[in-house]
Amino acid sequence: MAKQIEVTRIFNAPIEMVWKIWTDPELVKRWWGPKHYISPVARIDFRIGGQSLVSMKAPPEMGGQEFFSIWEYVKIVPLKTIEFIQNLADKNGNKTDPAKLGMPSDFPLDIKTVVTFKEVADNKTEMTVTEYAEFGSISNFAQIGLEQSMEKMAAIFS
Repeated sequence: MAKQIEVTRIFNAPIEMVWKIWTDPELVKRWWGPKHYISPVARIDFRIGGQSLVSMKAPPEMGGQEFFSIWEYVKIVPLKTIEFIQNLADKNGNKTDPAKLGMPSDFPLDIKTVVTFKEVADNKTEMTVTEYAEFGSISNFAQIGLEQSMEKMAAIFS
C-alpha cells in the first residue's frame, strides 16, 4: 500500500494566483473535495501555527455527509512551499478519530501535506501536492480524490 500520494499539475496561471487558491477561503471552497462534493466551510488561518477548518460535503445521492478537516501549518515559504498536517475533525475543528466518522480503521490520523510551487513559463505554474501517510484500504480513493481536487483547481484558471 502507498505511503504517500502525489499529484503534479501545471496551471495556466501565474504563481501568485496558484498560491492564492490555498490562502483565499472563497477559492478553497471552489476546489476542496472530490468531484461532485461541495465545500461549504473554509476558515483559513494561514500562518505558521495557524489552523484552518475546511469541509467537504457529499451530494444528496451519496448520503450528503459533511466531512471536516483541519490544516495546521508548520512551514510556509511564500510562493514556494506550504507544509501542514491534515486531520479529520468535527465541525468545531476538534481533531477526531477517523473511525468515529465512518472511515476505515486503517485511515491515517495525521497526514503530512507538502505543496510546492514552481514557475515553469510566463503565466504557467507547476504545483505538486504530496500527502505523506499510509492510507491503507482507501489508497486508491485518496489518490483519485486528490486528482479530482486538482481538476477543480484547474477549472478556476480556465
